[in-house]
Amino acid sequence: SLSEDRYAFLAEWFDQHASLLRRFLLFFYITDGSVEMYDLKNRKKYLKRTKCDSVNQEDLFVGNRLNIFSRQLHLVDYGDQFTANKLGSEKERTLALIKPDMVSKIGDILELINASKLMVTKAKMTKLTWSQAEDFYVEHQSKPFFSALVHFMSSGPVVAMELVGDKALSIWRELLGPADSAVALTEAPQSIRAQFGTDAIKNVAHGSDSIAVAARELEFFFPSTVGHGPSNTALFTDCTCCIIKPHAVSAGLTGKILNSISAAGFEISALGMFYLDRAKAEEFYEVYKGVVDEYPALITELCSGPCMALEIHGADAPRTFREFCGPPYPEIARLLRPNTLRALYGTDNVKTAVHCTDLPEDGILEVEFFFKILDR
Repeated sequence: SLSEDRYAFLAEWFDQHASLLRRFLLFFYITDGSVEMYDLKNRKKYLKRTKCDSVNQEDLFVGNRLNIFSRQLHLVDYGDQFTANKLGSEKERTLALIKPDMVSKIGDILELINASKLMVTKAKMTKLTWSQAEDFYVEHQSKPFFSALVHFMSSGPVVAMELVGDKALSIWRELLGPADSAVALTEAPQSIRAQFGTDAIKNVAHGSDSIAVAARELEFFFPSTVGHGPSNTALFTDCTCCIIKPHAVSAGLTGKILNSISAAGFEISALGMFYLDRAKAEEFYEVYKGVVDEYPALITELCSGPCMALEIHGADAPRTFREFCGPPYPEIARLLRPNTLRALYGTDNVKTAVHCTDLPEDGILEVEFFFKILDR
């Protein structure tokens, strides 16, 4: 039967030129990885069955964004019962919230998340106000440790992330270990809390208790409808912009790159995961148009999946950070400056692992592009 060899999803795409949200039925054929799209409003085929290298079977889950020929499609529901039964049963989403004293360890934590086959689909560094922290931990209101917890959680930046994967809830909780770091040391010595935690409040990170709680907690940090949750931590002064490119994110290099940046003494003052469509990617890279041969390929790469944008803060940040990224071409970087980010993590002239601001005067502009314009 037909449904045996294809998956179906309801997908949405915001067409900027027409300012319309378009809805499609998207088919993915398992045998050859080809895709096909039907326009639901006009009831006609929108894209005939075509091979699409940017889509893999593991990308197919509700809530994910796919890049299909430079269009950013949001998978909003399963298109039929077969797909829901096959792909929907095990996939869960949970909140991972890195606590203020552990934000510097974000690279190590991302490495562990990556090793456990969970995907980070949203991420944001934010600083909770006292009342936001109270709202978030409202179910602990009557507990004796409540005010100490609220005080601690509003004492500095935190990083909120949405983790998605098969049994994501229990995998993340198992990775964390028992809530009290002292108990974790004896009962789960390999766990994150055993390795990095100090007590029951300073215990590295928070994980949701159940599917229902996860939905509420994710909505708190990443609202799906109105508003945009607690604000980002960008300072917009003495700063430069770094983008961990989509190819590096999907290759699981985010943790390693963040560790390298921190180890070199750079301060990451803001962080967020962004999905750029083609128009936004062109807007960002506009200065390279007609200047860099790789321009068209750079655009395609930047909108091929999620990227991680960072504000790097410090005196003379644009110059010193640019030096740390190394020559623009990884091959040359490996020859001349083998310890730079592009030498370590880049693969070719387009997949350079990271973008960094070239001109000191553009540092604030590039940071504003992500943390003011996109993160509204």
